[in-house]
Amino acid sequence: MAQRTQALVWRLRMGTLMLGTLLLATVAAPALAEEGEHRVAWNLVRTPSPGLAQVIGGYAHGCLAGGVALALDGTGYQVMRPVRRRYFGHPVLIDYLQKLGRRAHEASLPPIALGDLSQPRGGPMNFGHASHQSGLDVDIWYRLDLPLLPRDRRDSLKEIGLVDGGTHRVMSPGWTEAHTRLIRLAAADPRVDRIFVNPAVKLELCRKAGGDRGWLRSIRPWYGHDDHFHVRLACPKDSPLCEPQKALPEGEGCDEELMSWMPEAHPPRPKKPKPPERSEPDLPLACYHVIVAADPMFNQPH
Repeated sequence: MAQRTQALVWRLRMGTLMLGTLLLATVAAPALAEEGEHRVAWNLVRTPSPGLAQVIGGYAHGCLAGGVALALDGTGYQVMRPVRRRYFGHPVLIDYLQKLGRRAHEASLPPIALGDLSQPRGGPMNFGHASHQSGLDVDIWYRLDLPLLPRDRRDSLKEIGLVDGGTHRVMSPGWTEAHTRLIRLAAADPRVDRIFVNPAVKLELCRKAGGDRGWLRSIRPWYGHDDHFHVRLACPKDSPLCEPQKALPEGEGCDEELMSWMPEAHPPRPKKPKPPERSEPDLPLACYHVIVAADPMFNQPH
């Protein structure tokens, strides 16, 4: 009886939330974003929206219509922490990861440990990422020490950092030639827009790339990313509402621009006051129609 009552209360709350979201999406979508209710709603929706796959908005202020779930196990890969239900993406991302897994397997690399993709309908997450909202982003762990694991053992695993916080260089031992090969494979697909890595990782890749260096252009230094790299695909041709990023600069990016990320390039500076938190950008209005589409999970007990 207690479980039935709890399930009924949950469904009533969700019905109220979705009804309120529908009304706000129609007359005052920006107000919904300002109140933060969109973050809660995107986190709770359990299934993709029906219809054709469409990327709407940007990587950090958008959503995904008609998303597809990536199988939790496939040739050459396994999805980590599946309890989060962040293994959804646009079909081009799903296809990209399936092909990357097969290529990694053919290259005799260990199973790829895939971190977060997107939520069932994309949108803002309640923790962990500012981006990953449009179904075109995925985190790939640097852990190459994992065999294929049962699903219940993957939920508690964590990434392992491979950048020394003191030297700001990749760890040795730790970083291996297999890590370089994996990133190179990930960058080889023409659908990749850019791959974010720790600046120390970019420096290591520049040093070990050899003669074929064209792929380095898409490898971009960014804060963090010491325990995983972040692949971002370009806007699909069938998604006219997708907002692309600026084009990458010319060159392989192994010059002064990369070194400007290194601490030794900056003299010590006095600490500045912490800036106020920035408000999140409003989602495109079309995203509020995505989130209120029918979700059969709402009609089932939990």
